[in-house]
Amino acid sequence: MAPTGLSLLWFIAVLALIPLALWLLKRSPYGATLGAATGVTRVIATMPLSPGQRIVTVEIGSGEARQWLVLGVTQQHITPLHTLAPQEFPAAPTLHPDVPFASLLHRLRHKRSGDGMES
Repeated sequence: MAPTGLSLLWFIAVLALIPLALWLLKRSPYGATLGAATGVTRVIATMPLSPGQRIVTVEIGSGEARQWLVLGVTQQHITPLHTLAPQEFPAAPTLHPDVPFASLLHRLRHKRSGDGMES
């Protein structure tokens, strides 16, 4: 049996080589197919239904082959509910795009103080 110091040194060397091997694998052509960061899937929207259930819209594919899948997701299953053609997102509606929030708050405070409801 080897001395305790030498065994400890080999143990530390093996532990140090594990992250190095994973880093090299991630950057190799073989590791590229293992990861999920291939860019062909994207979550579009999520709507929770209950603590363990939600509806998720996912975009799959790229270019002309893109599709949106509406999926029912639970803790045990993922069920495809519907397939959609990809759509463009509408611009988010704004209530008062030219009025800053501070002036809206100032008007609201003066309106409330005029009603006799001072805080």
